[in-house]
Amino acid sequence: MTELKLDLLQTLSLAALVYFGGIQLRKRIAWLDRLNIPAAVVGGLLFTLLVMILREQGVSVQLDTALQSTLSVAFFTSIGMGASLALLRIGGIQVFIFLLLATLFCLVQNFVGIAIALGFAESPLLGVMAGSVTLVGGPATGLAFAPVFEEAGLRGAGPLALTAATGGIICGGLVGGPVGTSLIRRFGLRTSSTSGAVAQQIEAEQDAPPETIVVEVDREDSPFIRNLAILGLAMAVGSVVSLYIQSLGVTLPAYIGAMLVASVLRNVDDVTGWLRIDQRTMEFAGNLALNIFLVVALMNLKLWELAGLALPLLVILVAQVTVVVLFALTVSFRVMGRDYESAVMASGFVGFVLGTTANAVANMRALVARFGAAPRAFLVVPLVGAFFIDFANVIIITFFVNWLK
Repeated sequence: MTELKLDLLQTLSLAALVYFGGIQLRKRIAWLDRLNIPAAVVGGLLFTLLVMILREQGVSVQLDTALQSTLSVAFFTSIGMGASLALLRIGGIQVFIFLLLATLFCLVQNFVGIAIALGFAESPLLGVMAGSVTLVGGPATGLAFAPVFEEAGLRGAGPLALTAATGGIICGGLVGGPVGTSLIRRFGLRTSSTSGAVAQQIEAEQDAPPETIVVEVDREDSPFIRNLAILGLAMAVGSVVSLYIQSLGVTLPAYIGAMLVASVLRNVDDVTGWLRIDQRTMEFAGNLALNIFLVVALMNLKLWELAGLALPLLVILVAQVTVVVLFALTVSFRVMGRDYESAVMASGFVGFVLGTTANAVANMRALVARFGAAPRAFLVVPLVGAFFIDFANVIIITFFVNWLK
């Protein structure tokens, strides 16, 4: 077999081109954008398919993925920077309750996946990978945990993560809207007229142009550079914390320590203001690292390793979608108040526990455009889906990996 080997610079340059190609495809193919399929996933998946075709023709593509782990740590460190207890208090008891529901559902997804995997005489780790790892966690968490699952004994964890996460994103975009619509029509729910001023404010924020980050290139001490230094500090100290935890015999991905340190720094800064952390800068740096990480990880997948696991994975995903819908129609809707807002939140719940926060917001936008404003839903769901659930999910996944390995 002919081997085409790329060095680190060539791999990163190719990853940038693949990511740009994914962006262009999302712009031109409406359903990709409507279902919120990430551009990195679109481009990376197409490249993976190309690699598989080349392999059939006797050409092997070897990439240098040395920076993949660093990029993953950078992204999850930025997630830790968003875990603000002050933000949780601002959201009120509804955010806390919704977070508890989402955390509980991570456990439900994993136990459902384990039960079906064991029914097919497969490793229970397959059920966890097709559970909260890729559904609540999305492709980033799935691919970041893939080496840990491979080490624990799950063969083909990377391709499994991609397949399960992509399937979840598609289902989350397709199912969430109908769930909310059925609740609204079944119970004759209406938006509250007393929330008009709040609704107008939230809608104005949603429709406003995206916030920009100012980079003062003539200043060596610009806020942008300071925040990147803080991010780097959290990653460095976090690596020491991770090594210490691993020395205790606990299996976990490299970014756990960095997430914990970042969370501590964020909450200290909320109280003291010493670090002057800018969340927009952290999100920008994290999203940049995420997209490059996703593309490189997807480009390096070996889809042929999925052979033999297609049927168990399909059955698990169908079961997960069914359980999510039932949970949203009953538990989520009832616990969150049995009103119009809770129906909209149920549609958002389906979106982010199967796909991404972008799916959740898209589902809710479609409902409010048709039935009226739901300001509480647009406060609660993005806070939980974008910041807090990732933190809780990582802890849950780590527990399951150490339990089942």
